[in-house]
Amino acid sequence: MKIGIVCYPTFGGSGVVATELGLELSKRGHEIHFITYNQPVRLELLGNNIHYHEVTVPEYPLFDYQPYELALSSKLVDMVKLHKIEVLHVHYAIPHAYAAYMAKKMLIEENIYVPIVTTLHGTDITLVGSHPFYKPAVTFSINKSDAVTAVSQSLKDDTLRLFDINNEIQVISNFIDLEKYKHNEFKDCQRGMMAKDDEKIITHISNLRPVKQVHDVISVFNNIQKEMPAKLMLIGEGPEREKAEKQCAELGITDKVVFFGRSNEIDKILCFTDLFLLPSLTESFGLAALEAMASGVPVISSNTGGIPEVNMQGVTGFLSDVGDVEDMSKNAIYILSDETRLQEFKNNARKESLKFDLHAVVPQYEAIYEATLAKCILT
Repeated sequence: MKIGIVCYPTFGGSGVVATELGLELSKRGHEIHFITYNQPVRLELLGNNIHYHEVTVPEYPLFDYQPYELALSSKLVDMVKLHKIEVLHVHYAIPHAYAAYMAKKMLIEENIYVPIVTTLHGTDITLVGSHPFYKPAVTFSINKSDAVTAVSQSLKDDTLRLFDINNEIQVISNFIDLEKYKHNEFKDCQRGMMAKDDEKIITHISNLRPVKQVHDVISVFNNIQKEMPAKLMLIGEGPEREKAEKQCAELGITDKVVFFGRSNEIDKILCFTDLFLLPSLTESFGLAALEAMASGVPVISSNTGGIPEVNMQGVTGFLSDVGDVEDMSKNAIYILSDETRLQEFKNNARKESLKFDLHAVVPQYEAIYEATLAKCILT
């Protein structure tokens, strides 16, 4: 199949999943066309089966805000016609599903029929989409899609609760390439670059937005380091970084916290991590937690959104109410204070992550493409 993928080309979870999906589909013989305003960050190699088409928005004095949706729709029309794209898979309801539908209607005028598969990732539903200003557009985009998927049961439930949906939503979980998390190439001596032998390594990865509760990450770590030698690895960049640095200074733990910013060595850091913290206000899925588990790292998290579908209570880690720093701290210390117990949680985390291997999940998307194409031909 020739598949067009529209996504945000950033470090966020939806962009990562969309890119990894496209890469795996290309390995399975499909021709993939990424259509977005920048080359996706994890799209390192282009080839015969992988193509990238940039969406440019011309600047006109008439517009205070340049119309990206219009530019995207026009680009989709051009790319479908030029490359004979058979299916459009868009990640995020707005603006991508909305723009894809407009492209579809323009193409129908030329007797070209291209089905739209829309994947909901989270903030397009729970944050942006639920705003009264956007709600009609989100509802319209979801209902007009030929197939709709959500990355967790929790997100599906939220969508049906917040919007008047008459379309079927299929849950297809996020996934990871487990081959990337074997860490056979890393040597034990490299751990010494991050922490001393007797220090536990605690890690948090996010875009450091308020929803990630970075202040709770630091508070939990502060309680951990009072009980045992430990280092905190904070990976990511975002608006809460300055506050986080100030909090560390106030607590007197600046020398025990490493701010990595955006990093391409996440797998190496996770390789030597003992515990992962994810105390978010909400997560549609919890991809960062899954990446940690794939590296054999137990997770201390909030019990919100789709996280309980990934982090198994008392098995791969522990779940606590949002903001319950004391409970998170108690559970973290419980795991870390006994080496045998820690190893058991690590083994469980790795084992649970096997359920989300891309080789088990990607065929579900292929089945949806085939079904929407078949429906399109019949109609």
